[in-house]
Amino acid sequence: MKPTIYIERALYDEPMALVQQHFTVVDSLQEAEGYIVPMGKIDEALLAANPKLKVVSNIAVGYDGFDLEAMHKHGVVGTHTPHVLDATVADLTVALILAVARKIPQMDEWLRAGHWQGSVADTYFGMDIHQKKLGIVGLGRIGEQIVKRLHNGFDMEVYYYNRSRHQDLEATYDATYLSLNELFATCDVVLTMVPLTAETTGMIGREQLDLLQAHAIFVNTARGLVVDEAALVQALQNKQFFGAGLDVFAQEPIGADHPLCQLDNVVLTPHIGSATEATRKAMQLQAVRNTIAVLKQQGEAYIVK
Repeated sequence: MKPTIYIERALYDEPMALVQQHFTVVDSLQEAEGYIVPMGKIDEALLAANPKLKVVSNIAVGYDGFDLEAMHKHGVVGTHTPHVLDATVADLTVALILAVARKIPQMDEWLRAGHWQGSVADTYFGMDIHQKKLGIVGLGRIGEQIVKRLHNGFDMEVYYYNRSRHQDLEATYDATYLSLNELFATCDVVLTMVPLTAETTGMIGREQLDLLQAHAIFVNTARGLVVDEAALVQALQNKQFFGAGLDVFAQEPIGADHPLCQLDNVVLTPHIGSATEATRKAMQLQAVRNTIAVLKQQGEAYIVK
């Protein structure tokens, strides 16, 4: 008899075929031993209401929605999908930096409105990022992919802040370790790539944002709650630095009335760091493989601790 699983959202054909090969898909989470979910919020109430659950497979690398203590209490294994999305998130991060630096959304809107009658006023000129100083908060797998693109492709000097030193990456990318505040005060482009934990929640606040130079760019493609969003909004309203690129927010989704949507010095995307068809399909496949590994003891799973 096949194990039972509940799928929160429709999967692509290839991962769904793998599901059907190994599992019986049920219509109720209460009947499921496995739960495949994008960005799942797994807490005590959900676990208590679904006692058959043995594994939750998050279609994401982040698992800040997991109450790990409650999951351990109920004997439920949590898994996630690292590695397969690293390059795709790095690509979007670079795209946001370039969009902010070259004012691409503003220029697109200006052109579509019929304002291009001759030369472009220098008020619409952007800034170069090549050969500038890159500061990255969190130099893990995705962080390294970002550094590789910007150091090798744009000749950027690399500075980083991390819980621990990465001397191998320092050698590879000629990277320099700085304290968090030193990094914000030093770099032309600062970006965050840390997981959301109790330690990283609100780690970037008014103190750090006030250190950014007037020409600096700030980008967040990690998690919204890593940054004090109210302080960020105020800094952008006051035009304390050049601009920001944000893919994540304190509460998601945000609406058109959000203060960030009223600003012309920020580029916003709706948490789409991994949102390409190829990458999402790979993430779903990994989530299914994780479920197979836990429920059928076949293969290995990426288990969160």
